[in-house]
Amino acid sequence: MEGFLLTFYTQQNRMHGDLQVANWILEEARQLGIRGATLATAREGFGHDGRFHSENYFDLEDRPQQVVMAVTEDECNHLLGRLEENGPRVFYTKSRIEFGFTGEPGAS
Repeated sequence: MEGFLLTFYTQQNRMHGDLQVANWILEEARQLGIRGATLATAREGFGHDGRFHSENYFDLEDRPQQVVMAVTEDECNHLLGRLEENGPRVFYTKSRIEFGFTGEPGAS
């Protein structure tokens, strides 16, 4: 299949309603029927504003997070549309990819 690799960048302490932004994105993707996504929390990084974000004793909530998913063009358009309508402002990257599975279905 052909589609996109979507990666959203946020911080653990950012909220949208009652959910962390990363969890809100995951929930929206799940509701749209997207087959999978990965949430990764990093130890440190810096944002577009040049501010350093890290896991440290004084501020465990400021850790950088990424939500990554491989999606079809339609799924990409629906998810980005949902974010534009209802979501928080989030930086993302979108790269064209080919994706699929190897092996037989049900094989471990």
